[in-house]
Amino acid sequence: MSSNLIQPHPVGAALVVGGGIGGMQAALDLTGAGIKVYLTDNGPAIGGVMSQLDKTFPTNDCAMCTMAPRLVEVGRHRDIEVLTLSEVQSVRGTPGNFNVTLNRQPRYVDEKKCTGCGTCVSNCPTHNHVQPMPTPPVELEPATRETLAAIVARHKNRPGPLMPILQEVNIALNYFPESALRYVAQETGYSVADVYRIATFYSSFSVVPRGKYVINVCMGTTCYVRGSQRLMDKVSEMLAIKEDETTPDMKFTLKSVRCIGCCGLAPALTIGTETYGKLTRQDIPDIVHKCQEVA
Repeated sequence: MSSNLIQPHPVGAALVVGGGIGGMQAALDLTGAGIKVYLTDNGPAIGGVMSQLDKTFPTNDCAMCTMAPRLVEVGRHRDIEVLTLSEVQSVRGTPGNFNVTLNRQPRYVDEKKCTGCGTCVSNCPTHNHVQPMPTPPVELEPATRETLAAIVARHKNRPGPLMPILQEVNIALNYFPESALRYVAQETGYSVADVYRIATFYSSFSVVPRGKYVINVCMGTTCYVRGSQRLMDKVSEMLAIKEDETTPDMKFTLKSVRCIGCCGLAPALTIGTETYGKLTRQDIPDIVHKCQEVA
């Protein structure tokens, strides 16, 4: 489908090609100057490559922390029209009076009525259903199998059961053995790839054995500039382990996180459900000794 974006006479409109972080910011800057903006992208959604990043330089903050405010503002702005699945075919005219032709791929849904519920995907008549290959039985210790079976049974018949199942498995086992993830996939009907994707995405989950106490030192921007690296160094020195390592007695695992949502307490760290804020290096020994005494 072709569409001419600019009228024969200048109307103060601009076309931004590419809906990445730069394109979104350019669109917002142009609308701030009173210019109508058409934001195009050849993908099904804006966000670009940045939406695929876990961390960004130099603070290691998550990409969505930077993108989310712009995505919301672009989506709500009355002077920004987002044209996805669109490619520029030709540009003609002179400065102030360009005529742009776009080629837009069909979506086969009415975008004005779409709420993003996903019902169209689950009911699509052309959806490819792949016959799964038979999988060998999952070998588990009897006690572990009994624990997992009880967890799966509690949530199996509820909508979207995978996350609550993994949360309980994480609490019960403290990490995800490969056999446990394969058992969950087998019993819930999810693919192993889907289960692994969720198990490896969230920082509170782990697919490698970890200690009874996981010490998460916040390395978000606020905590970092207030000295969280010194806290990390002190914990590492006391426990004789580096980041992402576990003590030989399986009591402590040291990790860093990008934000724990309490910037007013910076620098801070968490151990289990406990949050410790406004820390100095001198506070670390007492915190560690407290956990050692409980353990």
